[in-house]
Amino acid sequence: MVSLSPPVCDFGRPAIDFDLPGVDGKRHNLASARGPQGLLVMFICNHCPYVKAVIHRILRDTQELATLGIGSIAIMSNDPAEYAEDSWPNMERIARELAFPFPYVLDSSQEVAKAYGAVCTPDFFGYNASLELQYRGRLDESRKETAPEGVRRDLFEAMQQVAATGRGPGRQIPSIGCSIKWRSA
Repeated sequence: MVSLSPPVCDFGRPAIDFDLPGVDGKRHNLASARGPQGLLVMFICNHCPYVKAVIHRILRDTQELATLGIGSIAIMSNDPAEYAEDSWPNMERIARELAFPFPYVLDSSQEVAKAYGAVCTPDFFGYNASLELQYRGRLDESRKETAPEGVRRDLFEAMQQVAATGRGPGRQIPSIGCSIKWRSA
């Protein structure tokens, strides 16, 4: 399993629209996912130990961000042929068991991940109300293990600032995670 970190935030880069199927039986796009104050686009999967270490914190933070007007969506772009745990039925199961408070969608062509420049799971893209990129950092200091309680909530604090001011913090620490499992050419 290769660990990667995404590049730093490209402030102001516009969000790229998509139209992807969700495990809830609906199709989702930027308009349906965004909140009045912004949008958090997350590239996650089911098998990654980095995602597993923070999934409950992702759920907590997205619920709290929703109260601030920030919508959230999780995109699974891995090739499930590589990891059966990332299959559609397992996506449905995980979303149901954990009661995801956001749409969980499948990017089967991997075109959305490529368009966004996603490199790992988890990879977070935080947008303001104008859908301009303001955050491309980590959730918190967790790695393959969950960080202790009480650590700084980097993603939450950044998106709280975005909701209030439209601008993300100048200093951001990149996320780290498993590489996206690209289809072989």
